[in-house]
Amino acid sequence: MTTYARTRTALLLAAVTAASALTAVAFAPAAGAAGAGGTPALVWGPCEPAGGPAGRECARLPVPLDYSDPSGPQVTLAVTRLRAQGPAPRRGTLLAVPGGPGGSGVQRVTERGEALRSETEGRYDIVGFDPRGVGGSTKGSCSLAEEDRYMLTLRSWPAPDGGIDENATRSRRVAAACARNGGPVVRGFTSENQARDMDRLRRALGERKVSVWATSYGAYTTALYAQHFPRRTDRLVLDSSGDPDPDRLARGWLANMARGAEDRFPDFAAWAADPPAGHRGLRLAERPEDVRPLVTDLAARLDRAPRRAVNSDLPLNGNALRQALQSALYGDGAFAGFAALVKEAADPDGSPVLPPELAGPLPDTDAAVTIAVICNDVRWPASVEGYRSAVAADRAAHPLTAGMPANITPCAFWKDAPTGRATRITGEGPSNILMIQSLRDPATPYTGALKMRAALGDKARMVTTGRGGHGVYVPGRGACGDRAVAAFLNDGQRPAHDTHCAD
Repeated sequence: MTTYARTRTALLLAAVTAASALTAVAFAPAAGAAGAGGTPALVWGPCEPAGGPAGRECARLPVPLDYSDPSGPQVTLAVTRLRAQGPAPRRGTLLAVPGGPGGSGVQRVTERGEALRSETEGRYDIVGFDPRGVGGSTKGSCSLAEEDRYMLTLRSWPAPDGGIDENATRSRRVAAACARNGGPVVRGFTSENQARDMDRLRRALGERKVSVWATSYGAYTTALYAQHFPRRTDRLVLDSSGDPDPDRLARGWLANMARGAEDRFPDFAAWAADPPAGHRGLRLAERPEDVRPLVTDLAARLDRAPRRAVNSDLPLNGNALRQALQSALYGDGAFAGFAALVKEAADPDGSPVLPPELAGPLPDTDAAVTIAVICNDVRWPASVEGYRSAVAADRAAHPLTAGMPANITPCAFWKDAPTGRATRITGEGPSNILMIQSLRDPATPYTGALKMRAALGDKARMVTTGRGGHGVYVPGRGACGDRAVAAFLNDGQRPAHDTHCAD
């Protein structure tokens, strides 16, 4: 589960105050006359800025700031659409729901919508939306100091000796800033609200039911949507799912990343011992089993003697290397960049370059949404000593992540209580879900996906794949898992039992 926005998420350099966050952003024409159930119908127009597939349209959807007061203040969601164009008969709308918190559905449709429309033979209107706090939708702000908005500080990496005092101090400061500056907009960043917003969108589109392709955190919010609105779901694809345990939301996802890194690292080790043509100069070791000690030993040396990075004021220390590894494990395409960083960092005369997502701070608005959603959903344990013990155990069990997944976060000091108990995902409802899951996922490991599979019961089937990484389905690629998703979306074909694809 991607607790913080991934590198492929466009980070917009903008900051807004909590007061201005109540104002809808200018994205396209606003919603018009009332549609189904009194929800305003969407008024489609040109996208600003333009780009993406030909024919892409954009609109704005107002939704209640607080669903307990549906006629009260509204926030606005940015929405984009590619119309169904055949040759197959139109089936309805397919929502593309991204991961995160912090992922953009508008960006997903802009980048992958044409391939998805082609893969589904024009059966669906392909629709994406930016959740609250993201992209072109209403944003919130915690007014965090720049030093608190780097990925290396948003993720609580312990000190080289395993200490967490600095993490606790920073977490307390961030929680206080969000309580002081976030206001009702930041308090409204919740998974429950995203599920409700999805149904508002369905109604505004005039659809009786919607189909969904959802990834990572989006897979959880889509399972939540199906729990609340089972009769409004058509065909649902949950790609890369986490454990839906309502007592450990987000905290459990973060903790599971330690297991995920262990599952996935052998893929990088095999690559680094025998890189493909074009990357031979990035070979790190003669044998795959030699790559792990090379990386962990280098991280330990950087803990003791950080290097200067040529593209950032941040030093390249052991935790920067560990975070760069965590990011690289998401997809094989990032292996070369991480191997290059290892070689440069190990060379006394090298010039290491931090990955872009580590080199600079996130915009305050992006930091706010990634923090607030996970802290608003459920109450986290507050004992600093409890986290200290958990970090020590996790560092010993999982050296690749060095205790970060078990560490304290601002949620331990969050001022606002959850608005209610988290929803338990169950097997109640129509049997219309296909899960697609890598056996070696660094962010939502297979062990957590099995918990989602068990919770969904007979209403789901799961296809596992032997391809490592996070986010399995790639429209148009044609791998075995991709074909299983396409067959389900196009014809409703789903395996009778859970099954496995080599790729």
